[in-house]
Amino acid sequence: MLTLFHHPFCPHSRFIRLVLAEYGLPARLVEERTWERRTDFLILNPAGTTPVLVEEGQPPVPGAGIIAEYLDETRGAELGQRRLLPTASPSRVEVRRLMSWFNDKFFAEVTGPLTMERLYKRHLPASAGGGSPETEVMRVARHNIRYHLSYIGWLVRTRDWLAGDRMSYADLAAATHLSAADYLGDVPWNEDEAAKTWYARVKSRPSFRPLLAETLAGIPPSETYANLDF
Repeated sequence: MLTLFHHPFCPHSRFIRLVLAEYGLPARLVEERTWERRTDFLILNPAGTTPVLVEEGQPPVPGAGIIAEYLDETRGAELGQRRLLPTASPSRVEVRRLMSWFNDKFFAEVTGPLTMERLYKRHLPASAGGGSPETEVMRVARHNIRYHLSYIGWLVRTRDWLAGDRMSYADLAAATHLSAADYLGDVPWNEDEAAKTWYARVKSRPSFRPLLAETLAGIPPSETYANLDF
């Protein structure tokens, strides 16, 4: 049995939840409020970040990219056409490159700042960076999302999916980061029709339904968030 320590608004956690759903792997979900710095959780992942995957008889697997690789190593060969990391080396490199682009670069420039300012700061003490949202930080993040959206649009105008002719980890990583920003109403969908059409394809998959059904107390979703015909 798999156990996933996650936070529902953490885009990296959302990525792994989508991967598990696409692979048909049931998992027990444990919501982790990382700002509480629970000792038991820090033992699993001293970095104190989500997600962390725990499988009986195996060491804890921390971090979205590492979990994705672990699932491919332990289950990928059995999945056939449903495998989300291709078998050919050049294709694997491209999927990994784009997975890193969204889980690292997009997160640093867009979803990390937005979720920190709009969500996590409410729970942090002032000594740990809590307090009122900084409007300039959010302004920069909203500016940055535009060129990421444009890049997604360019990719899907030249390929069937972000990394090639099949859906991969790259698509799920990009979609989950966009979903977090879209929940907050910070995605300018009218700026790139190709990116919007691609996101609608991913968003309409059954694996996405549990994410779209979740809401956060005190922070209602945008009008486009759960609307498949946005």
